[in-house]
This record gives sequence, C-alpha cells and structure tokens, in this order.
Amino acid sequence: MFGMDRIEYKSPDQVLVMRRAGLVVADALDAVRAAAVVGASTADLDAVAAEVIARAGATPSFLGYEGYPATICVSVNDEVVHGIPGDRVLEPGDVVSVDCGAVVDGWHGDAAFTTVLPAADAADVALAATTERAMWAGIAALAACSHLDGVGEAVETVVAAAAHGGPGYGIVEEYVGHGIGTEMHQDPDVLNYRARGRGAKVRPGLCVAVEPMLTAGEAGTRVLDDDWTVVTEDGSRAAHWEHTVAVLDGGIWVLTARDGGAAGLAAHGVTPTPLD
Repeated sequence: MFGMDRIEYKSPDQVLVMRRAGLVVADALDAVRAAAVVGASTADLDAVAAEVIARAGATPSFLGYEGYPATICVSVNDEVVHGIPGDRVLEPGDVVSVDCGAVVDGWHGDAAFTTVLPAADAADVALAATTERAMWAGIAALAACSHLDGVGEAVETVVAAAAHGGPGYGIVEEYVGHGIGTEMHQDPDVLNYRARGRGAKVRPGLCVAVEPMLTAGEAGTRVLDDDWTVVTEDGSRAAHWEHTVAVLDGGIWVLTARDGGAAGLAAHGVTPTPLD
C-alpha cells in the first residue's frame, strides 16, 4: 500500500470504497447548496449535512477532528476556510464556501464548493468561477503530468490568465491540497502554485484532494480567536473549491463528482477513466 515516500497508494477495491464516501459527500453538498439561502444560518447548513451523512450510514470526517466541533466548514465572505457553523445568518450577496468530508468503512471523501447568494456582486461571481476553473485545470493536469508539480502549475496558469492586466487574485499558500484515504489528510501535499521541485510521482493508486483557495485581494491570511476560522488579512473576499481524485491505470476519476468529473474535465480534453 505504501511507497518509499510513505504515500498510501490504493488498490482498485479501496478506490471503490472511497467512491462510496465521495458520493455521500456529493449528496451532502448538494443538500447544503439547496439550503444555502438568504435567512438560513450556517448552523442550519451544518444540520442538513449531518442528516444526509447519517442517513447514508457514513460518519463525518470533520466532527471531532483535532477538536473541530461541527460536521462541515462554512466560510462566509472574507473567511477562507474552516469557518465554524453557528448562528450567523446568510445575507444577500454573501460568498459562501462549504467544505465537507465523510467516512465509509474507514475511507474518506472530501470536497468543497463556493456559491454567491442572490444580489451577488459580479466580482464575487467571477472570483468563485475562477477558483472553480482553477480546480478543474489542476485536476485535469493529474491525467497527464508525471509529478504533482503539474497541478500547481495548472492552477496558477488559470489564476494568472484571469487577471487580464488587472490586480488579479491572491492564491492562498498556507492551505493546500493533500493526500486522502484512511485518513482525511495524508501525504503528499498538493500545491496550488508553481514551486521548485517536481513533487510526488503521479501513478495509479494515488488519491488526492485538489483544493485551490483564492482571494480577491492579497493572499495573506490569519486565524481568528476560535483557533479555526481562517480569514483574509486585508478583508477581501475568498473562494474555495475542492474534489477528491483517484489516479487509475490510464487516467483519473473524480470520486466526489457523480459523473466522475466528465463535465468539468471536458473543457480540458480529458475523459474520466471508468472505475470498473
């Protein structure tokens, strides 16, 4: 299962169990997306996700993780990631990022999305859309690159192109993608930016979460006094997208997307490789 670099490479049967976990996450996020309306509290969204996960006979990945007190993370506006659900009520134009994980038979799935509520500012919609495009570019790179540095290069290329000569977006560097399997966070790190070094080798059995986080201003962040919620230092808004991806013989499959990532990958000329 493990390579010399201590990466947990999965067997085809293990990937199939991770697919089950990924579909639970997909169901939970779909339910949360539908519930994310003006007037709902972030605690309401957490309850929705908890019900979906419990009904599936799965376990939340986040609840109790290093003391985290909720089923999902809900991060609003200048909150980048790890926002704790509570009594905050969603307002028109809010940028809402939701991160969710679930465990099935000891194997994890992990995904996130960002939505902008009605009365949205066009700049916020563009931020969320660019982050999603960057994620899909990074995922598509896994189908062709030999090492994980290709993911960060693909993400940064999309972000740079979106600037169009303007100030552009900040790429958060403190929080990156990761390996996933019998633990939610494993080696290797999956960077969202170009870096020296080629990164881990991409080969069948590698399962990773690709998750760019972009800001509308500077990339610097800080953690609030709750020791969890990460916000932008300059108060700019942020977006976060994530999927869990398996590298297979001959290609990739997005475990947390019902279609295996077909729709998101089509623009990159990549067709998911079936699991069976």
